[in-house]
Amino acid sequence: MGVGSDWMVTVADETPEALNLLLSREGWGDGLPVVAPTPARVDAMLAAGSGDPDEALGTLEPRRGIVTRRVVAINAVLAGCPPEVFPVVLTAIRALSRPEVNLRGVNATTHPVAPLVVVHGEIAHNARFESGTGAFGPGNRANATVGRAVRLVLLHVAGARPGVGDAATQGQPSKYTYCVAENVAQSPWGSYASSRGVEAPSAVTVHCGENPHNVHDQEGTGDPALILGKMASTMSSLGCNNAPISQGEWFVVLGPEHAYSLAKAGFERDDVSSYLFDHARMPAAIFRRHFSELAWAPWMLASADDHLLPMTAHPDNIRVMVAGGAGKHSALIPSWGMTRSVTLAVEG
Repeated sequence: MGVGSDWMVTVADETPEALNLLLSREGWGDGLPVVAPTPARVDAMLAAGSGDPDEALGTLEPRRGIVTRRVVAINAVLAGCPPEVFPVVLTAIRALSRPEVNLRGVNATTHPVAPLVVVHGEIAHNARFESGTGAFGPGNRANATVGRAVRLVLLHVAGARPGVGDAATQGQPSKYTYCVAENVAQSPWGSYASSRGVEAPSAVTVHCGENPHNVHDQEGTGDPALILGKMASTMSSLGCNNAPISQGEWFVVLGPEHAYSLAKAGFERDDVSSYLFDHARMPAAIFRRHFSELAWAPWMLASADDHLLPMTAHPDNIRVMVAGGAGKHSALIPSWGMTRSVTLAVEG
């Protein structure tokens, strides 16, 4: 083995077995087979973006690794990304470098948190991301490889290796890959990105949270009180980090059938958030019994024991979008707590 440059390693044996052995020996990769990041493949990936390949795009915690387009391209090749999804990976990495994400905490906590990448707009269609049936996977190359590329960057650049930079007690499957496209075609409320003030042909949201928690309401009437009542019940849990951390966000990923039923009854996106804010509640005394430390807003700390407190301090912390296909299922994704989601326009 010899070093060809400061970012290239040459191996005499080009077989997949030899490459995976090298990665294992060096402590690289995510444990799954990878695509060899040859110069030709990396250059093809970079060609799908724009700008200086070696420009510093940000710093990723906890290792404070400097990320460039070339570094992201290498990891995108390793993950098996087709070049047309490269701008999505770049935008997700830019989002993760924003201070409000608190990537050091996200990576270093014992909580099983992983960044969810949500793709919005034209690039979701043009690069063939899945937004319908089975949107969270498996089976779609764009979704699977983008989520995996983001994880590989966190492993290799941010230093988020289990037991070193990643202290998650048990980990979670979404630490391999976590990417979905918004089903805006079946959303009665338009694009989520637009609702966050990002008016762009394509956008990416990053939300650092748990695996999706399924919520089903199979009732044929599509009664909003039944749909949202079950969601409020699922949210009202002492076992999630959002319980003692009032700034925590909830992502409500509605299946199209649930979204249609709610919209038919006159609900707007903000109405869904407000309803869940009002109904996903427990007495303050129960929270205080279970948590010796409460990172709550001052008004919550001042509440009497019998006051019904919400699972987050403000309705705007409950973010609503549509994804998935036929079936009366939706998903709730609580956050790690000490982190905020970011939505950015896609740039190369």
